[in-house]
Order: sequence, then structure tokens, then C-alpha cells
Amino acid sequence: MKQGKDIENPESRFSAVLLAAAKLPGVRINREAYLRSALARHCSEDDIRRAVEETPAAAGITVEILDKLANDSIRFETGKVSALSAAAGIPGILALPVTVPADVAQYFGHMVRIAQKLAYLYSWPDLFSDDGDDVDDATMGMLTLFFGVMFGTQSANAAVGKVAGMMSEQVAKKLPQKALTQGVVYPIVKKVAAYLGVEMTKQSFAKTVSKAIPLIGAAVSGGLTFATYLPMAKRLKRHLADLPLATPSHRVVQP
Repeated sequence: MKQGKDIENPESRFSAVLLAAAKLPGVRINREAYLRSALARHCSEDDIRRAVEETPAAAGITVEILDKLANDSIRFETGKVSALSAAAGIPGILALPVTVPADVAQYFGHMVRIAQKLAYLYSWPDLFSDDGDDVDDATMGMLTLFFGVMFGTQSANAAVGKVAGMMSEQVAKKLPQKALTQGVVYPIVKKVAAYLGVEMTKQSFAKTVSKAIPLIGAAVSGGLTFATYLPMAKRLKRHLADLPLATPSHRVVQP
């Protein structure tokens, strides 16, 4: 009985989908490889090395370069997720039980991908502690808050700013585990997760309707994904870029 209640709980439902998305193949971004590739055409090797070892802000990478790279990544991920969503809409109503859950999972997977890319450009540390399948609670909490920013929740905006402030004060190179899992930010994480669980259900319903007619459903589904994913990614970009953590010459050293 309790398990059934957990499944119906919006917070639990969102957390389950987020965890599954984070474990999908190709979702995790290697921070060092991404920064080296993104910065290669714009920065010296010394600046790239420092950006990887510390942060792009500590390396003095300009806001103009970071914004361009962020926009490039957003366009790439938006095009990819929209194409996959359109492909999922081709079979029509007979395939709905298979295509809709898969589409939601890959949609969230691409949200995790862009959240990592933007975070690394704007001087956040590695979101995943290792290469294993496990996702620790601090990472789940941080991704939840990033998703909350994408969906336009003010409490998530404030919480992300608070976490960024903690990291600036402590000159830390890791997420503040305690704050995200049991401290001052944790209650906000739970509230945001519950809100996102409700929003996720609404989006899933919209995607189901859009896929009911073959081929036409593909165009509508791809368009719907484009229309939602792009502004959400841009919203997260703007928020992360405005934080003091992203200011050039903000130096982060190993504690």
C-alpha cells in the first residue's frame, strides 16, 4: 500500500524519472572533455588547463565567450531532443504505451545534459562524483533545483543562488553535500521536486495527445518539444550566468 502511495506522490514520481534519466547512456557529460572541446577555438592552452583544473571564471574566460558557447550547446541539445521527440511521434496511437515513456525519459535526459554543460561553463563543479551508475543525493538535489529554474520556479532560483554563494564563500570544488541533503536548501529541493512532478504529468499528457495521429503527431511532438525545451534551457543559462560564481577571475582553489 505504501509503495503505491509513493508512486502516486508527485515528488517521488519526479525523482524516479530524474534518476532514470541520469542513468541513461550518453547523458552524463565529462566535464574536462566538454570544457576542452568547447574552449579549444577561443582560448589558449594555459587558459583551458586552468579552466579545467579550477573554473572558467578563475581562468578569466570572458562572459562573451561563455555566452556564445552556452548558446551553441543549447542549440545542439534542442535540435537533438526535438528530432528524437519527432521520431517518437511517427508510429501513432498504437505505439503510445512505448513511445511516451521513452520520449519523457529522453527529454529529461537531454535536460540533464544541458544542465551539466551550462553548469560547467559557468563555473560549477562536476555534478557526478564518479563514473558509476549511482547518483548521490546531493547531485539529485542540485539537478532538481536546476530543473526548477528551467520551469521558472522562484524558490529554485533562490536556492541555486544560495548554493552558489556557499561555494563562493568556501572556495569549494564540490557541491555542498550537507546543505543539499539535510540542511537549509533541502526543504526547497523537496518542494521543487513535488511541483515538477505535477508539471511532468501535464507535459506527459500533452505529449500523449500530440502523438495520437501518425506523422502529424511527429511534427506536433517535435514542435512541442522545441517550444518547451529551448526557453527552459535559456532560462537556466541566464540564471547561472548572472551568479557571482560565473564572474571572470573568481578563483576556486582546492580546500
